[in-house]
Amino acid sequence: MTDGLSDPHARIDALEMRLAHQDRMIGDLNEVITAQWRTIDMLERHVRALREEFQNIGASRDAPEPPPPHY
Repeated sequence: MTDGLSDPHARIDALEMRLAHQDRMIGDLNEVITAQWRTIDMLERHVRALREEFQNIGASRDAPEPPPPHY
């Protein structure tokens, strides 16, 4: 077998390259996930604020309207 991977040093080099690639990939994925969580948190805050605003509008709509000023 002379495929290059039968040599222990070549196998170790190949494993180290794969490990380095996977470490970089994990770091990149972590950055993406962190950014997505920040976006999700921001969107949840916006939805919560809009929900409260909508509920406040609905509550004020149920109250009787005051008469127009010319009465």
